[in-house]
Amino acid sequence: MTPTAPLEGTGASPSYAIRRTLPLRVEAVRQFRRRRTLVAFGILLVLPWVLVGAFKIGGDPEPDGVPSLVDVATSSALNFALFALFVSTGFLLVVAVALFCGDTVASEAGWSSLRYLLAAPVPRARLLRQKLIVALSYAVIAVVSLPAMSLVAGTVGFGWGDVELPTGGTVPVSTALGRMAIVIGYSLVAQLVVAALAFLLSVTTDSPLGAVGGAVGLVIVSNILDAVTALGSWRDFLPTHWMYSWMDALQPQIQWTGMAKGAALSISYAAVLFALAFRRFRNRDIVS
Repeated sequence: MTPTAPLEGTGASPSYAIRRTLPLRVEAVRQFRRRRTLVAFGILLVLPWVLVGAFKIGGDPEPDGVPSLVDVATSSALNFALFALFVSTGFLLVVAVALFCGDTVASEAGWSSLRYLLAAPVPRARLLRQKLIVALSYAVIAVVSLPAMSLVAGTVGFGWGDVELPTGGTVPVSTALGRMAIVIGYSLVAQLVVAALAFLLSVTTDSPLGAVGGAVGLVIVSNILDAVTALGSWRDFLPTHWMYSWMDALQPQIQWTGMAKGAALSISYAAVLFALAFRRFRNRDIVS
């Protein structure tokens, strides 16, 4: 049967075409209008300005003897953007990614609208694919929007200039912008495992809070286990062990080993979890 052929015995119109069901534009608008989308982006876009205000009120940070990004956060807009990304990677960005990917299917089931979408009729695989594409797109925009707004806020608050490294030395702006692109790109890849688990939970449960909370809980448990040094090399297989490996891009010479291991681990976990999500949804009884 060709995509435009009528569905025998279903009463479907001869003009029915699978590729026309649930267009990406329609799904993007539906997800954008949800309150959680506006709240998530609102927090991500306001946070850099809150941090600028905090530094302006509290003054320049005082070094505590251990070199860190906070020591040079007010040196330039690029330094400030790196600091904002550093303090947000472990939780805020995790919550944002989990929210977009964990809410997308579970919320439809919670509202009892999922079965009506499938009765449109939208094939299950296409419905899940369209929702995943839109959810990942919003997750990417969320992760990128924070450093982008941080550059704007940092420029207003601290001016534009070379990046000062916590360990000493500087990186010219022309080089630093390329490093920033690497940092953001790796941050996106590192969040893939969070997105994949949230999406798997979203097709498994009717509770968006459960899907989002499960993905965030994974990160919390992984961080706790990562602090147990007795685990030794087993920690290398934890999904959050390499989450901050993007800091290797801030060295005078970029160190790629950590980022390569982290990217390979995150992509591997994500591929398995996404495959499980599609398999689970294909065989799931939709009653809501």
